[in-house]
Amino acid sequence: MKSLKEIRRHLHANPEVSGNESETAKFIYDELKENCDADELIQLDCHAVIARFKSSNPGKTIMIRGDIDALPIQEINSFEHRSKVDGVSHKCGHDGHATILIGLARKLSESKPQSGEVILLFQPSEENGMGAKAVIDDPYFKKVKADFAYALHNLPGFPKKEIVIREKQFNAHVISMIIKLSGKTAHAAEPEFGHNPALTISKLLLATEQMVKNEAEADDFFLITPIHMNLGDLAYGISAGYGEIHYTIRAWDSNLVKQNCLVLEQLAKELGEEDKLKVDISYDQEFAANMNDDKAVDHLKDAVKSINAEHRVLNKAFKWGEDFGLFTQMFPGAMFGIGSGEDCPALHNPDYDYPDEITDTAVDVFFQTIKEING
Repeated sequence: MKSLKEIRRHLHANPEVSGNESETAKFIYDELKENCDADELIQLDCHAVIARFKSSNPGKTIMIRGDIDALPIQEINSFEHRSKVDGVSHKCGHDGHATILIGLARKLSESKPQSGEVILLFQPSEENGMGAKAVIDDPYFKKVKADFAYALHNLPGFPKKEIVIREKQFNAHVISMIIKLSGKTAHAAEPEFGHNPALTISKLLLATEQMVKNEAEADDFFLITPIHMNLGDLAYGISAGYGEIHYTIRAWDSNLVKQNCLVLEQLAKELGEEDKLKVDISYDQEFAANMNDDKAVDHLKDAVKSINAEHRVLNKAFKWGEDFGLFTQMFPGAMFGIGSGEDCPALHNPDYDYPDEITDTAVDVFFQTIKEING
């Protein structure tokens, strides 16, 4: 039987981006089938893997989720388990998250739940915000009813193994907006005979900067970040006739996101009309805010205290998005963090690597949380 460290490093060396996790899912499925004693093991069409551990005694159903996808980032590390795939690597630690759930599956195989049921969900496509929705839309998962749902994320900047708990909201509501501006090309010497989107884009950049309140402590925290811009073609004799700008938009309050998206839509349409441009607006990669349930957090706190794990309770949420929020809209649940080390490179950095030393602690926290709920 491979050690958890060997499993994690295999996953790290063989990453797959969102939507393409077929080999990752097969590896996880085969590992669980060979070395774990799940009562039910299934792979969904979306590349999710589900393992269920059932008791003959009535009790709560607890879902534990771990994500499995990698990122389109070139790794710059030189260690032996570095990514074998050009331009793709595990720079968010989902290789570690999947390994934690495999470790939990092994522990549940040795010590089955005394009551109720545990559902382990290995989820694809978290990075593009499509994975949780794909799982929820699957006919198999539509039958799943959980009393509690839990997930974690490793956190660079926090001491290794420290459990990071947040009451209420764990992370922001995030959505991406795409504004396409279609005008009319003209000779670069005679731009007055065309409709160039450049000025409209510059007006939008200035206007959106005025909407920003990048203060994480504030209830009305609101951030618009320009992500990508495109204008015309590399042809010096042509005044551009097309342009687009992409933003990510985030806030603690989902209603504030929706409200300000409408404001930005109206502004783009008005500016486009002034400059005689056709405006097309669309949205992509929405991550619901992750709301932690009070009872779910209480069980987590009890578990952390029972195993004497170092922990802290945060007074502010994280600004990044996480699609586990769709599950906490369906089931009472909680997301928490585990420290990856104060000197660990940041998530999505090309030199990041999940620290194997934290895996056992994470497994213990999940296992003890299950015991606190179901005994």
